[in-house]
Amino acid sequence: MRPQPHPSGPGQESVWAYPRPPRLEPTPRLIEIRFNGLLLAQTQRAYRVLETSHPPVYYLPPSDVQMAYLRPAGRTTFCEWKGQGHYFHVQVGDRCAENAAWHYPHPTPPFAPIAGYLAFYPRPMDSCTVDGEPVQPQPGGFYGGWITADIVGPFKGEPGTAAW
Repeated sequence: MRPQPHPSGPGQESVWAYPRPPRLEPTPRLIEIRFNGLLLAQTQRAYRVLETSHPPVYYLPPSDVQMAYLRPAGRTTFCEWKGQGHYFHVQVGDRCAENAAWHYPHPTPPFAPIAGYLAFYPRPMDSCTVDGEPVQPQPGGFYGGWITADIVGPFKGEPGTAAW
């Protein structure tokens, strides 16, 4: 059963207006990720994936990520839209965030522009920001969406959303 979308105000997007299958779009917004005192990533060349009921997931070019702090995790998952995802641990100094980032080395044709681009779960990072605004992680432990003030739900991952 589809939930009732929250009302959106000026300049806000409802995740219920996002398409299924998801859409990929470039974004010039400033994306920054910090972990254990390090600016791990900074870009204005990200893509975002927009999917019904999910806040956007941002994919960053590897050239704008300090890749020396990522280690292959050996974990893979499969997305019906993007293909097989491969995970990374983020290790900075004495802190490690396991399976905190992922990418699609060989995504399906509609998502070819993000081949090798990296997405990060915001919860294990010290901060993830969009144009300087701290993001809230998508509810639950599986999805990697980034919630900002301009995105309204309800969001997949909240209690009772398993059947959406």
